[in-house]
Amino acid sequence: MQPLQRLALSHALAAYAAWAAATYLLEGLPGTLLRPEAVGLRLAYAVVASLLLGILLPLWLLGRWARAGLATREQLGFGGAPRVAAGVVLGAAAGYALFALNLERPAHPVAVANAFAQVWVVSVAEVLVCWGLVGSAVEAALRPRVRAAAPALAALVASVLFGAYHFAHSAPFNDPRMVAFLTGIGLITSLWWFASRDVYGTAVFHNFFAVTGVLAALQAGGLVAERPAPAIPLWITALVGTIALVVPAVRWVRRQ
Repeated sequence: MQPLQRLALSHALAAYAAWAAATYLLEGLPGTLLRPEAVGLRLAYAVVASLLLGILLPLWLLGRWARAGLATREQLGFGGAPRVAAGVVLGAAAGYALFALNLERPAHPVAVANAFAQVWVVSVAEVLVCWGLVGSAVEAALRPRVRAAAPALAALVASVLFGAYHFAHSAPFNDPRMVAFLTGIGLITSLWWFASRDVYGTAVFHNFFAVTGVLAALQAGGLVAERPAPAIPLWITALVGTIALVVPAVRWVRRQ
């Protein structure tokens, strides 16, 4: 393994560990998502774990890797505008199709939009850390030795770490059976990531798995109104997460 590949792999694993640790300290340990009144902890979890360690840090590292020549921008998931547009459209279509097939009862479009916004920032962080960082670093480290098998092995590592990261969350996500199930979800996301090589489309595709879980839980509890109102705070949070993804990506990765 070359020094650059070794350094990138160590940085990716360190970033993953920091992200998982912040998730545990700010969400899993205090059970933040199980406590609606814990507004301060929810904000700290969103800002520190998701925005800073889950989105901005990975983008900064990916920009450094692109400048150092570890991989091309396209290999790191940041192609040109046509590729991004196609990736988002295809990711949305495929993700929504799987969502519609797996949801027992149809959901109101506003309820779907609310759920999508609710989990968007976390999904972006998951894609950037597990696939953008870890997947890319593992693939780059393996490419000189097993070029043909490198993407498959990187996909396996990224999927396992995605599942394991949920041990840092509160119940029910930290249950071993749930972790195993989510590792399987990670394998599906891995297939999409390595086939498309697009961060944006993969994030949209991946997010629909979380939307399925959120709406299924809400429907089971009878918490979905027939005519739900737009959850504006959630939409604003999703917009902030999107800006945190797009603007630094353009400045740090695209303009390398």
